[in-house]
Amino acid sequence: MALCDILSHGFREWHSSSIIWDALANSYARAQMIDDALYVLSKMSSLNIQISVPTYDSLLYSLRKTDMALEIFEKMESCGVSPSDYSHSILIDGLCKQDKIGEALSFFQDARKEGKFKPLEMTFNVLMSAFCNCGFIQNAKSILCLMLKYGLSPNKYTYSTIIHGLCKLGSICEAFDIFQSVTEEGMELDTVTYNSLIHGFHLHGHTRQIPRMIEIMRNQGFEPDLVTYTILIAGHCEGGDVEEGMKIRKDILDRGLVLNIVTYSILINALFKKGLFYEVENLLREICSIGLDMDVIAYSILIHGYCKLGEIGKALQICNVMCSSQRVMPTSLNHASILLGLCKKGFLDVARLYLENVATKYQPTDVVLYNVVINGYAKVGDIGNAVQLYDQIITAGMCPTIVTCNSLLYCYCKIGDLHAAESYFRAIQISDLQPTTVTYTTLMDALSEAGKVHTMLSVFKEMIGKGIKPNAITYSVVVKGLCKQLMFHDARNVLDDMYVQGFNADPIPYNILIQGFCEARDIKMAFRIYELLVWRGLMPTPVTYNLLINVLCSKGLVIHAEMELESFRKQGAELRKFAYMTLIKALCAKGMPCKAIMWVGKLLDAGFEASIEDFSAAINRLCKRQFTKEALMLLPIMLSVGVYPDIQLYYVLGTAIRKSNEFFYLPILQALATKTGL
Repeated sequence: MALCDILSHGFREWHSSSIIWDALANSYARAQMIDDALYVLSKMSSLNIQISVPTYDSLLYSLRKTDMALEIFEKMESCGVSPSDYSHSILIDGLCKQDKIGEALSFFQDARKEGKFKPLEMTFNVLMSAFCNCGFIQNAKSILCLMLKYGLSPNKYTYSTIIHGLCKLGSICEAFDIFQSVTEEGMELDTVTYNSLIHGFHLHGHTRQIPRMIEIMRNQGFEPDLVTYTILIAGHCEGGDVEEGMKIRKDILDRGLVLNIVTYSILINALFKKGLFYEVENLLREICSIGLDMDVIAYSILIHGYCKLGEIGKALQICNVMCSSQRVMPTSLNHASILLGLCKKGFLDVARLYLENVATKYQPTDVVLYNVVINGYAKVGDIGNAVQLYDQIITAGMCPTIVTCNSLLYCYCKIGDLHAAESYFRAIQISDLQPTTVTYTTLMDALSEAGKVHTMLSVFKEMIGKGIKPNAITYSVVVKGLCKQLMFHDARNVLDDMYVQGFNADPIPYNILIQGFCEARDIKMAFRIYELLVWRGLMPTPVTYNLLINVLCSKGLVIHAEMELESFRKQGAELRKFAYMTLIKALCAKGMPCKAIMWVGKLLDAGFEASIEDFSAAINRLCKRQFTKEALMLLPIMLSVGVYPDIQLYYVLGTAIRKSNEFFYLPILQALATKTGL
């Protein structure tokens, strides 16, 4: 070190040389030139020059996020230099920033008991911030009380920290009370605090309070910043209102602010969820025009979004741009998204080539990517290629996971090779891999489909015996298998067992049993299982209602079906068009045309779109039973919703008119046909 040599030789005899040495060490420490600072300190020690507290403090501050900080502090004490209050605070801050809150608190308490230092405002604020960031709000409040005992007045940073901690924990009302209290006392909080409250309101569903909060913010002389607007955009996008998010974006740009990549990423993600990829393209052009750099999260959202929409070509383009940027590289998740998209589209050969390319260039030992393609082959029953890729995993020195094996097991089941599936299942059991719920459920489903219900139940008992918990899908498989064999009593017992075991979060097993009773035409038991489902606090699905309405109609109990459907409507049930159309068709078939027309109106009022097929189904049934006049009454309803009769429907109506000798309707029908271009 040239400067050290100059000091050693040129200023050795100068009585103030120690000050120069200390200043040099301090300068290096403050400039983050740690190695140089430590070298100067070592030279000072060899020359018996005392190192000052400010120099130690500068070095402590630069090293506070490393383990060396504690070593410097201990060296300071061993050299007879008494650390200042600021020295102690720096070390506490460093320990907190390293997530060593327990050590920081112990150090704080020990130093306080020994009377080595008097805590500063900074000390308390640092500890409170650390506790709040970890969600320990009560500990933070205890530190605040201790701060007051020391006679220190909390500043705006103190209150901002507590408010942030409360918002993070969900105690938004308490946070707002503190905010109101301190602002009424005249303390001016900063934009960060307002943003914490706005984010808290957004995070915990109090969105109506946000406009009021922004108004208070403006009244205090603070304008919303980009963080504020980003929180608002995120709130609207998460609620599915991406249009409002885009309006806020326009407001931001009109105010002369520039969005950051985080804000753009939130908008792009929401646009993909809505399927508005053309708007995504517009935002990408905007990002390019302002020269904003994309980060790995933005690239990942684009790749995943395009893959979900089936735009694999665009996803590959984004991946290539990402690679050529040389700033960020595609992650395993990005490659997995592309592979999933290719497999979903059925482009398994392309997926295989892409996998081999990735394995060569980027992630040669990422078994997850192999699992994606193996699963793709499994879903189409291509056991040859699936096994071939499995062999490649072994050859490359990778270890197959249970996910790999589950895919192969599924493939054997898919192609109907039950013997191979059972053999492979036993091979998994004696391997180092632990079979999962998916492993057992996959085999059980294949056994159920093959009618081997007793073997399926044996595997189910084995699963329970080994402590592997079944899920709702497992129970559905068991119930389905039992229903196929008309073992309804046993299926009901399985549902009860499922309830006792606490697996009561899914209505699918109940729907399967309801379907079983419906197919057996046991309406009483079907409705009893429906009532059991509701009694156990589960929400029936549209499938549940479809099954019940369908079985009533198929048994000819149309009036009963009408009453039940009306009851479901009044309960606010989530119904599908199928339930309405099933009833409408049954009413037509049973010769109740007026009721059928009324229910067509109810179907349309419920917001469903009726197609030409739906109207044709009703008109055909009415004409067949010689309700020609009522069938013709459906035509104006059709036209009012923009559905026009086709040639086949005109033929059916014309034939019905002739059979019923109601020829005066023919000119009307012909005029309508001419008007609609037929």
